[in-house]
Amino acid sequence: MSKLSMCIAAATILGAAIGTSPVCAQDTGEHSVDKYTCKEIMRESGADRDAAIAFIHGYLVGKSGGATFNVESLEKQTDAFIDRCLDNPNEKALDVMMKVMG
Repeated sequence: MSKLSMCIAAATILGAAIGTSPVCAQDTGEHSVDKYTCKEIMRESGADRDAAIAFIHGYLVGKSGGATFNVESLEKQTDAFIDRCLDNPNEKALDVMMKVMG
């Protein structure tokens, strides 16, 4: 399993476990996952971007009430998410992920 796959799997599990309560370690203010744009996610780099994308995956898995996921599918969805976000930086990241997840 690649590093990205492991990160996605871990964040998906975490996101499913916490449901709709996003946590930010560096900021004590409240945040809403549905307010982040693709541009904000894509500005992150490396592990921070991976974690943000994985959090969105986990948020949606948790919101759906599901507890299972396929890592290969998540990787394909992540690639599609990145491509769409690069082309549409002002779209809401959550909306984009919902579109690529089908």
